Amino acid sequence: MNEKKIIRKVTLVGVVGNAILVTFKMAAGIIGHSGAMVSDAVHSASDVFATLIAFIGVKLSKKSADRDHPYGHDRFECLASLCLAVILCGTGIGIGYSGINTLLHLKDTTPQTPTLIALLAAVISIVSKEAMYHYTRYYAKKINSSAFMADAWHHRSDALSSIGSLVGIGGAMLGLPFFDPAASVIICLFILKISVDIGRDAIRKMTDTSCSEEKESDIRTFVLGQPGVLGVDDLKTRQFGEGIYVEAEIAVDGALTLADAHEIAERVHDAIEAKYPEIKHIVIHENPHHVD
Repeated sequence: MNEKKIIRKVTLVGVVGNAILVTFKMAAGIIGHSGAMVSDAVHSASDVFATLIAFIGVKLSKKSADRDHPYGHDRFECLASLCLAVILCGTGIGIGYSGINTLLHLKDTTPQTPTLIALLAAVISIVSKEAMYHYTRYYAKKINSSAFMADAWHHRSDALSSIGSLVGIGGAMLGLPFFDPAASVIICLFILKISVDIGRDAIRKMTDTSCSEEKESDIRTFVLGQPGVLGVDDLKTRQFGEGIYVEAEIAVDGALTLADAHEIAERVHDAIEAKYPEIKHIVIHENPHHVD
């Protein structure tokens, strides 16, 4: 399956699946007298917009380089991930506020006990959203998409919020009414944690952050093992959207002709590209070293 089909398929599953869950959970929350389930439904509604934003970000990032964007459009996907983090954060704050407000006024009201349909909705949501998480995550890895990976975590956060709903609804049904709004507050904390993680990752990829020390060490070792390379004088990496840019200075025999030295650099360049498909752009500079 090519990338275009994967992008369309993941988007369709996300939008349709979430739309069905929103309708079902909202109805179950209202009919079953569960504020936690209504909060859960609002979270699922945000997932519809999240999937559409991820789709737009991925589509734009896959556009070929042009005159205005000679290095490609990879960072559009980072922007999409950042938008998803903001949506998640806003959703989490809204759910947390609602739960705290309900807890503060619990003594002033006589809350209705949630019914079995709200509990059933929580169970269905957990199973459905966990399945959507694994499905989206699988294809996000397949096409190396941070936006779809962020969307996958959005699904996982919804599954976590449904677990909170399940606990809250179950507790309220057992005669502990504070469990239901307390679950909304716990849901809020889960969502905020995930939004911070997604946002941090997007910012790292937008600000030319270098790869991990382990990754750079692996690349350095690989370059050193190439024929004609006497050493690695310098190695720099930076993340550019979903791609990696590498600049390396290699030591070669100073007695070689310019053509021979250039040929070694070309071989190193091609070998790196073949071994590390995530590396989008490589610059190899050869430094002449005297060999005794």
